[in-house]
Amino acid sequence: MVKFLLWLLLFVVCWPLALLALILWPVVWLLSLPFRLVGIAVEGVFGLLRGLILLPARVLGGAR
Repeated sequence: MVKFLLWLLLFVVCWPLALLALILWPVVWLLSLPFRLVGIAVEGVFGLLRGLILLPARVLGGAR
């Protein structure tokens, strides 16, 4: 809702820029999609490494 209100404010202030943003938003979203996928993969790898490093502490009962 806030994004829509900000877009309406931009539309009132500078309507060509608002229409350009409306048209270019799907292109920007598509271009950022691979970076999001890489971020998800890196986060998964770090989670796996964290789990492997903390496994001995969990087995010994240190982290509950």
